[in-house]
Amino acid sequence: MPKLKRSPGDPRGGTDFIESLDRGLRVFELFGADPRPMTLSDLAKAADLPRATARRILFTLERAGYVASDGKLFTLTPRVLALAGSYLSSNQVVTILQPVLDRVSSAAKEISSLAILDGSEVIFVARSSPARVFSSGIDLGYRLPAFCSSVGRVMLGKFSNDELEAAINAANLTPMTPYTVTDKVLLLATIITDREKGYSLVDREASVQSPCRSDVTTAPSPPPSTWERMSTASRPAK
Repeated sequence: MPKLKRSPGDPRGGTDFIESLDRGLRVFELFGADPRPMTLSDLAKAADLPRATARRILFTLERAGYVASDGKLFTLTPRVLALAGSYLSSNQVVTILQPVLDRVSSAAKEISSLAILDGSEVIFVARSSPARVFSSGIDLGYRLPAFCSSVGRVMLGKFSNDELEAAINAANLTPMTPYTVTDKVLLLATIITDREKGYSLVDREASVQSPCRSDVTTAPSPPPSTWERMSTASRPAK
């Protein structure tokens, strides 16, 4: 298998790093970036891998039951849901806060969602919906940039001012809509203000469909090192 060149500071160059596993995971994650079936060439190019390497990875995933192919196009199989199910069933935050989501959703008559911070994005890991309320399309596993979403700003507010400024400076502030705020100074001030208020209200910055509000929900006594994984309840703003 050909070796890919790494920059001197790349942590993937260490002796404990498994190159083949990293390549397989990179290909695996690409399926979530595009809802359409993908060809071998598409996957190899997107993963920046030789075509032969991508083919062996896809063959392995297919043999394991995670990928299906008609000979040309590749898609994920329902078996990948077992991976997500394992996370959800073993995550104490999801288990403990699901009843909170249910109460918020019932009282507000709106959809409530639970998310965690993963790098510069938020991932929705639980939700609750009252009867006869139309879903906004934010399903489990859905990702949004933290800087322009209300739930992301609430969680970024858990950082100190210095940590928050560093996170904003490191983030890719690509606008999602014409209303997305990308000015770093304004973002910093907005998130600090939201922290003081205890909630965040974002108007069409992540989506033009509707504004959204997120409120702080305290997880069960997390240590400071895990504050970046604090979850929040999110619902459409009134």
